[in-house]
Amino acid sequence: MSTEHVISDEVLEIIKLAISRNEKWMAYNNSLYFIDRADVLFFKEQEAAEEFATNNISDYDCFNIIYLQSVADVLQQISYGQMINEQLAGNPDANGLYNQEGNAFTDDLIDHIEQQQLLNNSKNVSIMNENNLKYLQDSLKYHGFGETLNPELEKQLQKGETEFSLAHKTEVNKREIEASLHFKKSDSTDMYFFNKYDCKTKNESKGESVEQTFYINKGTGVTLKEAYNLLNGRAVHKELTSKEDQKYQAWIQLDLSAKDKNGNYERKQYHQNYGYDMKEALSYYPIKELLKEDDMRALVRSLEKGNVQMVTLETPGKDIRVFIEANPQYKSITVYDNKMQRLDKDKREELMKKPEINEEKKSKDQKQSLNGEDQAEKKQGKGVKKGKGEGDDLEGKLLPKKRTNNTKGLSV
Repeated sequence: MSTEHVISDEVLEIIKLAISRNEKWMAYNNSLYFIDRADVLFFKEQEAAEEFATNNISDYDCFNIIYLQSVADVLQQISYGQMINEQLAGNPDANGLYNQEGNAFTDDLIDHIEQQQLLNNSKNVSIMNENNLKYLQDSLKYHGFGETLNPELEKQLQKGETEFSLAHKTEVNKREIEASLHFKKSDSTDMYFFNKYDCKTKNESKGESVEQTFYINKGTGVTLKEAYNLLNGRAVHKELTSKEDQKYQAWIQLDLSAKDKNGNYERKQYHQNYGYDMKEALSYYPIKELLKEDDMRALVRSLEKGNVQMVTLETPGKDIRVFIEANPQYKSITVYDNKMQRLDKDKREELMKKPEINEEKKSKDQKQSLNGEDQAEKKQGKGVKKGKGEGDDLEGKLLPKKRTNNTKGLSV
């Protein structure tokens, strides 16, 4: 078993963090010559540290425990061999400040090692800041904000303030859209996180200004283009996370006729168990783009992002171009003519596949959706059932989000 050890710089930094959390009992693997971060654990109580050391004895591991209040305590209680020689190789003035066993150190030697650690910490902070910047830049790009904000983002990170915001303005579908992106520094580290953004644009059909706050949850959320589609009443398909940290698929949609107490539009959510199969809904129409696998996948991906997509219907005598969008509420697709006027029930039935799909073969869901869409258009969306909110695993039910706190926005 080794009686001398080399401790990594990262472990010395972790020791400081543990002390700040009042975890002053350290268990370290005494079987190893080089002690890295995976070889140390910290505890608030001596009993817990001793229990861990006792339960983790093996042919390769043997844990000792020490009590510490500073990095100097570690340097005084653990035997160092080659580490001291390496530390002093570049500092001849420090020679002779320790004995051959490495058990007795002077204050000068401790100061020297801690000064070296500070230099290493400075380098580590620089690397961490670079990684944090890259992480945030990638996050902005992933969420559809491009790279134009990168210079200002780096400038704000260098200031070191607790939180800051960045303004962004661009066009989606030739319509102006504005966003204010909010960043906040972690309470426990120097890392910054992109938490949310406020989005504002004009509704395509009404021409009125609409805005919403969208939250970034564990690095993922609604993209800028998806936010634009949501603010125009369309549905977007996302992977969400429940309160129990379980992943699931759902369609989300904003109710543009109702706002919560924070001024945000209420959200409707259609869980994966709600039963909406968009591919089946598309199959009722003679859509040319469904004939090739690649074209079909591209069409489905576009509709899942909330886009209005132009397709070609192969009808007897001629091809007709229409626009479609996903309609998860009625388990169907909404169809528009080339002037973006919504087609009524009779016109939609006329365009459906024949004779493969007729009145006798139509599913019950399809009939209900045709009637339901017309009723919804007349009632302007009134009477939609409200559910319990995101994260509730309710099979076959509509799950709109219902907020119980003062946080503003949509969390994905």
